[in-house]
Amino acid sequence: MNFVFFSPHFPTNGADFCDRLKKAGATVLGIGDAPYDALDGRLKAALSEYYRVADMEDYDPVFRAMGHFIHKWGRVDRFESLNEHWLELEANIRTDFNIYGTKLDFVKNLKRKSRMRAFFRKSGVETIAQRKCSDRAGAMTFIRRVGYPVVVKPDSGSGASNTFKISNTGELDQFFRDKPEDVTFVMEQFIEGLVVTYDGLVNRDGEVVLAASHRYDQSVMEVVNKDRHMSYTCFPHIRPAVEEAGRKILKAFDVRERFFHIELFETRDDRIIALEVNMRPPGAWMTDAINYTFDIDVYAAWADMVVKDAAGGPYEGKYFTAYASRKRHLHYLHSHEDVLAAHRDKIVHHQAIEEVFSRAMGNYAYQMRSKDQAALREAVAYIHAEKA
Repeated sequence: MNFVFFSPHFPTNGADFCDRLKKAGATVLGIGDAPYDALDGRLKAALSEYYRVADMEDYDPVFRAMGHFIHKWGRVDRFESLNEHWLELEANIRTDFNIYGTKLDFVKNLKRKSRMRAFFRKSGVETIAQRKCSDRAGAMTFIRRVGYPVVVKPDSGSGASNTFKISNTGELDQFFRDKPEDVTFVMEQFIEGLVVTYDGLVNRDGEVVLAASHRYDQSVMEVVNKDRHMSYTCFPHIRPAVEEAGRKILKAFDVRERFFHIELFETRDDRIIALEVNMRPPGAWMTDAINYTFDIDVYAAWADMVVKDAAGGPYEGKYFTAYASRKRHLHYLHSHEDVLAAHRDKIVHHQAIEEVFSRAMGNYAYQMRSKDQAALREAVAYIHAEKA
């Protein structure tokens, strides 16, 4: 298999994916904008060739890079970045070169929240009331139907950037005064609850070969807008209602041989409501949280599935894995040294977060695992404790 990995240098776990692809037997070819000498050593070792382009947003040089690879290495079998930002470019390349995977005719269903709702309805999973938010009159029509508060967010994109809770007419007017003209927004009914995920791998026959679930302790929108720290937990077992909803949504989208990251609301009255779908690995450190929870190498599981059509598993959860971040501007009760001394037995990884991800993920984070969920909750509370 000739596998072209787009942007293998960013995020940094691209090196892990490329390394496992090579170990699974693929010829791995990279396209990126970083100088070759700046690449991680493991990434260099995994790549059979690297083609540098000056601007990854410019389609023509990427197209030429593909022509070069095909001339030198033969047919390209896969083109992936595993990154939400490049979904449309990936689909464009796959369409132009007839490469297996999601093509241009379907990609907008995975990028636009307004299009996802049709698939949620097809799946039978409850979804959020929503409408496109192009003018104030239309917004007021929607608000009269669902009431305040509402949430507005970009129709295309992931994460919580440019996502706001609007609780009254004054905030609505402020939104329409400030909103960027070049961004299409959708408005949704506000749901009181926490985000729970259904994450994993689906093979080329549409079968789920690995599944995991995380739950956030805070609203990511509030974390971003109020510049707060955050935490989440990966569970060793998936709640049946979450599993059922996730599988129904995957069947409706009929996407194959991919990671999936489905976000659902878990409400106080025990409803599961579809929020959005991302056909990529889960963000933050969730991919590694799956590794720690199941004691596996999810990078290798993905590569074996793609290259060898391997089923893998069975994968059984063994631990709870928690993530807790800190923000630079907050004043914490316990120092970094205190955290390590108090919870070293549970901490499996800790490091500074790349600045581009820090608004949501924090400036520094700790990943911890234990078979005792209560012990992890205590550790998260210890990390997040602030001075009066």
